Amino acid sequence: MSDVYAEKGYGVRPIGFGAKPAVVVVDFQTGFTDPAFPMGGAPMVDRAVVNTARVMRAAKAAGAPIIACVVAFDGPKGAPHWKVAPVHDLLAGSAGTALDPRIAAEQPDVVLAKTAPSIFFGTAAGAILTRERVDTVIVTGCITSGCVRASIIDAFSLGFRVQVPEDCVGDQDEVAHRQNLKDVERRYADVIDADIAIAAIERWSRANDRG
Repeated sequence: MSDVYAEKGYGVRPIGFGAKPAVVVVDFQTGFTDPAFPMGGAPMVDRAVVNTARVMRAAKAAGAPIIACVVAFDGPKGAPHWKVAPVHDLLAGSAGTALDPRIAAEQPDVVLAKTAPSIFFGTAAGAILTRERVDTVIVTGCITSGCVRASIIDAFSLGFRVQVPEDCVGDQDEVAHRQNLKDVERRYADVIDADIAIAAIERWSRANDRG
């Protein structure tokens, strides 16, 4: 079966890793990971949490920056016009805005609150990564078709190399997950897996140690 995108030149140039990686962890909070909450409990998201914790562990050991974020509003008027009803319950300090315990245990360097889909929109994430001289962003989190995709596009737009481990991001629906990853792979990012991300972080660590 022909691929019209490939025929037009989409996805031809791999991005690869640059001089320094960082990990961003998008919305792995209990409101999206814990089945006790309306949006929680998706098996793909649970798998992604487990694999992201592995990547975070490698980044922490290597000294690569880790920035996590949660969706949290100061009050009802602080929320954009989200069409997803349970999102409006994510008021700052409420149970659904806590980091998933498996992510919190890996001790991200920075935890940011956001109100929009992207980890970069209206936050200090981009400035922090620039200050740390990061040029490669490993995007993990949920939901693939929503906040993860938005974060990938913003990371790309800010000039970072973008790497997305498929098994470190998750969605409510596998079809949406795969279609969105395929689409960003055509345009903005390399789609890899957790083992490739860990190997790249460890290579950077060894090179940095030699320096």
